[in-house]
Amino acid sequence: MTRFILRRLISGAVLIFVISGIAFVLLYASGGDIARRILGRNASAELVSQKASALGLDRSLWAQYTDWLSHAVRGDFGRSWFTGELVATGVTSRLAVTLSLIIGATLLAAIVALVLGLLAATRGGWVDRAVQVVSVLGFAIPGFLVALALVLVFAVGLKWFKATGYIPITTSFTGWVSSVTLPILALALVVVAALAQQIRGSVKDTLNRDYIRTLRARGLGPARIVGKHVLRNAGGPALAVLAIQFIGLLGGAVIVEQVFAIPGLGQLAVNSTVKGDIPVVMGLVTVTAIVVVVVNVIIDIAQAAINPKVRLS
Repeated sequence: MTRFILRRLISGAVLIFVISGIAFVLLYASGGDIARRILGRNASAELVSQKASALGLDRSLWAQYTDWLSHAVRGDFGRSWFTGELVATGVTSRLAVTLSLIIGATLLAAIVALVLGLLAATRGGWVDRAVQVVSVLGFAIPGFLVALALVLVFAVGLKWFKATGYIPITTSFTGWVSSVTLPILALALVVVAALAQQIRGSVKDTLNRDYIRTLRARGLGPARIVGKHVLRNAGGPALAVLAIQFIGLLGGAVIVEQVFAIPGLGQLAVNSTVKGDIPVVMGLVTVTAIVVVVVNVIIDIAQAAINPKVRLS
């Protein structure tokens, strides 16, 4: 198991290195006259040249990347070209906001999808058809429409939750719950749709296998068969889908954070990209890659714990 985890960590580190290198080349090579964009169109050529030199843009791309990488491995991603704020500080403060939404949506979706998937697979009939309808609706309705509908009904109409803004949990727990509930619901819907289908299919497939019929013949009850044997086999594929959905939520959070005016990574990514604040965008890409790798390693370890065959593969 230790070798398995080490292999995953090493391959994850290599992946982060490759992603950061590709992102750096794409951002800096296609950045155009960055110094002039920072100073404005009316800046003199001398000032633009001095700014480019101060930012290190007059050096080769390789020299710029190795310098950035040597600082990045120590947690220093530079400073924003427009605000002067440390990139690491800005990204990590917003990362906590975004992760609170994504983790909340993932946990909620996992619980709801597990219940729906099990009910659909074991009960069949109208329950199965209802879950299918819910899944199709979850895929078909865009996330931003769900977010807007939630705001209109639960924030504007019923006034149960905040329509926009974010309250840190350290400031007020009830305020935090009020500010994140609707965004979490909007993000969770798509995950529920995908995961419930996966769990339903895996459970139905497992229930039809010969060893399950043997267990029934020995007199084991349905609850014990599902809890001890079926979920163990259906858990691996479901975890893989959950990991993919978690990573997908990093992109979905961009839209939801815009709708609810939440200061997370998505809002920072949009603002920095529009301004051309490349150090911040590089920090966002790198931190997002780290989060994706960490999630994949955790899922791989969980799958290996459930099914020892995964370690051999």
